Amino acid sequence: MNLPMSRIEVMKFLGQKIDELVNEFLKPIDKNWQPADFLPDSSSEKFMEEVKLLQESCKELPYDYMAVLIGDTITEEALPTYESWLMTVEGIDQVNEPAGWSKWVRWWTAEENRHGDLLNKYLYLSGRVNMREMETSTQYLIADGFDIGTGVDPYRNFVYTSFQELATNISHRRTATLSKQYGNNQLSKICGMIAADEMRHAKAYKTFVERIFEVDPSEMMLAFEDMMKKKIVMPAHFLRESGVKMSQTFSHFSDAAQRLGVYTTYDYIQILEDLIAEWKIENMGGFNDAAERARDYVIALPNRLKRIAERTKVPQLEYEFSWITR
Repeated sequence: MNLPMSRIEVMKFLGQKIDELVNEFLKPIDKNWQPADFLPDSSSEKFMEEVKLLQESCKELPYDYMAVLIGDTITEEALPTYESWLMTVEGIDQVNEPAGWSKWVRWWTAEENRHGDLLNKYLYLSGRVNMREMETSTQYLIADGFDIGTGVDPYRNFVYTSFQELATNISHRRTATLSKQYGNNQLSKICGMIAADEMRHAKAYKTFVERIFEVDPSEMMLAFEDMMKKKIVMPAHFLRESGVKMSQTFSHFSDAAQRLGVYTTYDYIQILEDLIAEWKIENMGGFNDAAERARDYVIALPNRLKRIAERTKVPQLEYEFSWITR
């Protein structure tokens, strides 16, 4: 992908203030929460008692809920793929600029790493998960990699991460709400803490895009249009179970998420509308002709997607995932 030089220059310009961005959107490591804060203490005499209570609180979680929680966990644990992908983006120099954009990627990865770690341990203790099957799916997701249509373009990547972080915030926030309704306050707190991280990260990536719009509006608008034409493909799209085609596993996972209302087609549309509003796309000036046409396309897109969503029916039959034992 041949990128306009302006995109590289803008990345260098923004990268000069990376410490400011890290301090604003990421938390000091020594003050951050860690998985151990939310799990039974294995060195405590009450450990087995606490595990039994944890397992009791998980018994009433519905099948679809478990499927979505496990799928979310697998996608969180595929973090090596996400870090290696971001490190290849143009303008992120991990050799000559250890304090530049590569610092953001590493520190963001460090915060994200806690999510899969915590959820994995919780699911292991729950007694409701075939851990070997789940771990196999995680290994597949890392080994397969993914193509999300961004290439090495920083502008496209920041559109993607803005969208994706908002989507994961919604998913974890909704699983938190549901687990509380099912009487599992501990899991609700876990999902809520992860959701809060995702929102902070979303604010960061949205800020990156906002700053690019300020200095290179036409190129940023063209990148936004390109990603929306391709459609934002979430990492969960590449889920697969042993012996099952990739597309089939994701389809069943997506159906479960929509039945629960954890993440739906309408959430996708709402995120797009929110980004258009937050980046002030409709009133922005300084576009060239191609970018003007791109803006027209993006602004009209939510209504087009709503018409499609109205005609889409979600299958009601629960699929038997290999990940769930009972």
